[in-house]
Amino acid sequence: MSAIIEPIGILGGLGLLFGIGLSMASQVFHVESDPKVDKIRAALPGVNCGACGYPGCEGLAVGIADGEASVTACSVGGSMVAERIASIMGVAAGEVEKQVAVVLCQGDCEHAEDRYIYHGIEDCRAEDALAGGSKACTYGCLGCGTCQDVCDFDAISIVDGIAIIDREKCTGCELCVAICPKKLIEMVPYEQDVIVKCKSEEAGRFVRRKCTVGCIGCSICVKNCPDDAFIFENLLARIDYDKCTNCGICVEKCPTKSIWSGIEEVEQIAQ
Repeated sequence: MSAIIEPIGILGGLGLLFGIGLSMASQVFHVESDPKVDKIRAALPGVNCGACGYPGCEGLAVGIADGEASVTACSVGGSMVAERIASIMGVAAGEVEKQVAVVLCQGDCEHAEDRYIYHGIEDCRAEDALAGGSKACTYGCLGCGTCQDVCDFDAISIVDGIAIIDREKCTGCELCVAICPKKLIEMVPYEQDVIVKCKSEEAGRFVRRKCTVGCIGCSICVKNCPDDAFIFENLLARIDYDKCTNCGICVEKCPTKSIWSGIEEVEQIAQ
């Protein structure tokens, strides 16, 4: 019996000694937490997306408390969170415009041509390595879902061969922006309802052969925009979001419907 009790007693004693030692060490090496950090962390949305450039909300809270990060650094939280943090820090809050990710391509299975049938790893980077991918337009979305795989917020879906981002779910973390091999995903203001969803820099006659909803560089949108909000370069129209008023004239005038309208989409769904 003693052969069992003695080892148990020794282990129990060692455990007690280690417990006392750890308790003493925790008191000796205890670091007081900054109450500001705790308050800021509580004010942040807690999604830990990394869009601010810090390792999660905890890292951003420390950065703001130390004065290294702006009180407006959290694009996910927007103005409301910025105001709370500014109050904690005793400073004025600036305006925060929420940014969301958008895939600049509408070339789905119905509108875009393919060069070959891809049978390989379901990863856009792997497909892109094979002569730019299966799609005839080498600028277009390959639809393998690599961006969907890195999205932690279920904001990306693959529909008819292209990625679609739900801006209501998008937190602006930019992980999809970084991983897209075509550089098709860009950040735009949340309130932006008019977007040129094409990145092709080919001449119009080549675009037409490959995709029916691609920008053909006709510059009709540029000529008809009352706010001078279009930039035309490399045979491609782009919108200056700072000037755009979402009037929708360019959407109506575009002959290929390469200019997407969120307002138009909402109206169609409501019908």
